[in-house]
Amino acid sequence: MSFSNDVRSEICSAVCDNDKRFACLYGMLLFCRTLTPEHICFQSESSVSAELFGKLFKNVFKVSPECHENSRKDGSVLYSYDIHDENLISEVYRTYKLINSVRTINSEIIVTNSIGVFTAGIFLACGSVNDPAKEYHLEFSVPTEVLAEELTVLLGDIGVNAKTAVRRGQYIVYIKDSESIEDTLTFIGAQNCTLEIMNVKIYKDVRNKANRLANCDSANIDKVVNAAMKQTEDIRLIESTDGLESLSDELHEVAEIRLENIDMSLKEIGDILSISRSGVNHRFKRIAKIAEDIRRRGNEK
Repeated sequence: MSFSNDVRSEICSAVCDNDKRFACLYGMLLFCRTLTPEHICFQSESSVSAELFGKLFKNVFKVSPECHENSRKDGSVLYSYDIHDENLISEVYRTYKLINSVRTINSEIIVTNSIGVFTAGIFLACGSVNDPAKEYHLEFSVPTEVLAEELTVLLGDIGVNAKTAVRRGQYIVYIKDSESIEDTLTFIGAQNCTLEIMNVKIYKDVRNKANRLANCDSANIDKVVNAAMKQTEDIRLIESTDGLESLSDELHEVAEIRLENIDMSLKEIGDILSISRSGVNHRFKRIAKIAEDIRRRGNEK
């Protein structure tokens, strides 16, 4: 099941009293594909949305509209309710105070505590949300420009900054900010899905931090290995030319430890010698200076 269907299923379980059923159906009707005095058409690729539309319509208007299922070449199914009965459509228009073919949100007919479930009806009619593990994106494919503007204002009232665009002649109201998506889902009654997004964000954050630490550790390991190889190279040069016996006791000591332990860190060498890491580093710098003098001497011959 897709994340969008998870949201739809949770919304449907929350539509549990007459005020909410009335408001939810209003959102589904107002934002459905076709709404005219001659024809009402509600379509959805979601069986969850289609089933709820039929139940709500029967609850409000005491009539069970017929649902048609149309199979597509890609294997998906389009669920459609087509209503042509003029008397029934007139009743719908009277009940929801619709005016001819003009679509606009009439908040006066929605009980105050049902604004969220009205917006849930809009989502069921034309909304979708991406799997948060892949991308943060919620959108509504709205049938008219006026409704797109009104939906943007409605979402703005709950602090959600939605944007609009036109895609293939369709008005799109979309949200990409994860916190705004969380606020929207909570507002329409999908609190569990909101928690799922939060969990995904926590997982992504932990994973990113782990990757950064791993990259940092890898870089540090490379740095230690490269330094140890350079130190070994300097010591071998001294050994093959002047001999390690030419070094002072403290430099000879640290050189022997390095040759025997090429993968040992400066701190670990310091622990053996009972000196600090910076003390070990200083000794290797002196060895590097001696090796450099030997190279310069060789170049001058």
